[in-house]
Amino acid sequence: MERKNIALIGMAGVGKSSVGESLAKSLGYAFVDTDKQMENERGKSLQKILDEVGEEKFLTIEATAVRSALNAENIVLAPGGSIVYSKDAVALLKKASIIIYLSARAETIEKRIDTASRGIIGLKGKSFVELYAERKILYEKAADIVINGEEKSPREIAEEILEKIITKIK
Repeated sequence: MERKNIALIGMAGVGKSSVGESLAKSLGYAFVDTDKQMENERGKSLQKILDEVGEEKFLTIEATAVRSALNAENIVLAPGGSIVYSKDAVALLKKASIIIYLSARAETIEKRIDTASRGIIGLKGKSFVELYAERKILYEKAADIVINGEEKSPREIAEEILEKIITKIK
């Protein structure tokens, strides 16, 4: 299968949704945010879903949302930040997508989000910085391309991505 999709991975708050929307518009692709999809399907916030089902079931729901989204081609996909905990989901992403890890410093990301209400897997018993360090390794391992989004607008990041992938998707 030719990789016709683009998947943006990274921590909550790194800008996957805003960059994804901009990138999808530039490419004429559809944009899919699996976090929003999960919230809409269940009529609840991610945190409420996580509280109700627990981390293990949440990861299963998240992987199912990715699997469902990948039934389409020519999409920019923004899966939840914990998708890298599912080896099967990452394998599906790799098969169907160019995976781009949007990185920024932990301190920058933490300032952007409310960790108490965000629904972040793995945060119990760890600081945000510790969780970031754990996931950073997984994101880098999964990624085809790493883009530093520190101090760049979503549009600038999308343009940088386009420059790096245009020959891979045409």
